[in-house]
Parts: sequence; C-alpha cells; structure tokens
Amino acid sequence: MMKNSFKQTKGHKQLLVIFLILLSYGVSYAQFVPKKIIQFSGVVMTADSLLGIPFVTVYNKHDRRGTVSKEDGFFSFAALEGDTIIFHSLGFINASYIIPIGLPDVKFTAIQLMTRDDIYLDPIIVYPYPNLEQFKKDFVTSSFPTDQVEIAYKNLERQRMRELGESMAMDGGENTDYFMRKEAQRFYYAGQVAPQNIFNPLAWAKFIKAWKNGEFKRDKASTE
Repeated sequence: MMKNSFKQTKGHKQLLVIFLILLSYGVSYAQFVPKKIIQFSGVVMTADSLLGIPFVTVYNKHDRRGTVSKEDGFFSFAALEGDTIIFHSLGFINASYIIPIGLPDVKFTAIQLMTRDDIYLDPIIVYPYPNLEQFKKDFVTSSFPTDQVEIAYKNLERQRMRELGESMAMDGGENTDYFMRKEAQRFYYAGQVAPQNIFNPLAWAKFIKAWKNGEFKRDKASTE
C-alpha cells in the first residue's frame, strides 16, 4: 500500500517537473520569437463630439518612437505586435492602446478616443510694476487730464497725428480707386501679356527726367 502511494507521488512529481520544463521552454521560445512589424494607422478623435484632434503626439511606450497626427487626426507609423502606444495632447487625458498579437495582416487600423481634460487655474492679476504697493503709489500720485478740451488738444498734437497717419491704412475711397484701376488694367490686357515698363526705354527716360527735375523730393512743409 505504501509502495503504491510512493509510486503515485513520485509519478506526480515527475509530471510536474516535465510540465515546468515545457512551460519554461515555451516562455523562452516566446521571448526569442521575433515580433511582426505592423503599420499602425488610425484616427484620434474627441470622445464627446467625434471630431479629429490635430497634432496629437502618438509614440511607442517602449522605444519612445512615434509620430504626430495631422489636422484631421490621422496618424500612421511602424510598430511591433504587443507594443503599447501612448496618445498625448494638451487639453486631453493621456490614452493608451496595445497592438494585438497574432494579426493576420501587417497593417492594423484603430480609432482612439480621447477625453478632454479641463484645468481651472486661479485668476492672476499682472501689474506693470514690481509690486502692488508701487502700483498703488504711482496710481495715486499720477495726474490725468480731466478737462475734455485738454484731452482733445493732447490727442490732436502734431506728433500724435503724424504717428496715427503713418500707421493708418488706405481708406474706403483709396481702396476702391486702387481696385478699379487694377480691374481696368486686367480687362484692357485680357487675352495677352501685359507690357513690362521695366524694359521700356521711354519709361526709363521719363523716370530719369522726373528724377532730375526733383519731382520725387518730399515736401518739407508737408512733413512738419
């Protein structure tokens, strides 16, 4: 009776040893089997409105290689089976995706949804002074024109008006006149190449004559 029990225990131990050897061999074999390269493509979209998210950083967690999604959220790069792909974008919670193992094709497509990550910051007041005390002091001691006539005179100073005139673009009448002249020139030379006055000797002679006569000199009185 004891011999039979001993034989059964010994047999179980042998089966367990064989099973562990086979298991370790399978694990070792799986570690050395090369993973298949996959062309991993897809679209990154918002989870609430299903809109493409542009410029999402899509990279492999293992080797940090990846790409950036386009304006419509599309991305595509090479990865391996079983790799963990990380999706990172400012304003969204990071997402991850594991590429399945044993895919029948070398191309795999997925749609990744990302949830918005709203961050609320405390309000900050920026002053153009080193500290709040200096701002209060300068604000109290500063003098501001209170009379409307004084404010009008200050706004109509020659230097102030000159700066405004130099920074002002063409008004509506000047824009309309410029547009109409360009349209008239385009219709006049429709179906042919417009002449280039840079190669016209008569135009050069007229320009040199005007230059000698001082027609391009700025009027000093108008600039004062």
